Amino acid sequence: MPQIPEKIHELTVGQLAARSGAAVSALHFYESKGLISSRRTSGNQRRFSRDALRRVAFVRAAQRVGIPLATIREALAELPEERTPTEEDWARLSASWRSELDERIKQLNRLRDHLTDCIGCGCLSLETCVLSNPDDAFGERLTGSRLLVERRDNPAPAPASRAREREKECCD
Repeated sequence: MPQIPEKIHELTVGQLAARSGAAVSALHFYESKGLISSRRTSGNQRRFSRDALRRVAFVRAAQRVGIPLATIREALAELPEERTPTEEDWARLSASWRSELDERIKQLNRLRDHLTDCIGCGCLSLETCVLSNPDDAFGERLTGSRLLVERRDNPAPAPASRAREREKECCD
C-alpha cells in the first residue's frame, strides 16, 4: 500500500483508490451519491481531503453488513464536514442499524426454514409455495396468474377450505 506523506492534505482519486482498496469507479460512484466529496483543481482534477480515507472505509464496512447506501449517506450527513469518523461515531451509528439487521436476520431465517420445508415437500408449486410465491395475500381468495374479476355465479371457495385443498395438492 503506497504511503502518502503527512504533509499532503489532499489526495488524488488514484491515491485514494490505492490507499482505500476501492476502485476509482467506486469512488466516483460514492461521490455521485454524496458519500464522499472532493474539490476540483484549476485543471478540473478531483482532490479529496485525507478524511475521505476513513469515510470510504466506513462506507465499505457498512456495505459489507448490508446497509443500503441511502442509509449510509444519512449517517455520514450527521457527521461534521472534513472530520474523520471516529470509533464512537461508528459505535453510535452501527447501534442504530442493529434493529434493521436483526429484522433481516429473522427474514433470512424464515426463508431458510421454508427452503428446508420446500425441499422436503419437493412441490415448488407456483400456486402454494412460499418461496416461489411469497406473501400471496390474493392466493387465499383467488387462483391463477392474474387477478380476474370473480364471477358471481361461481363463487371462490372459502379461504380455509382453499388452504386445505392446496395442502392436499402439494403433499399427496
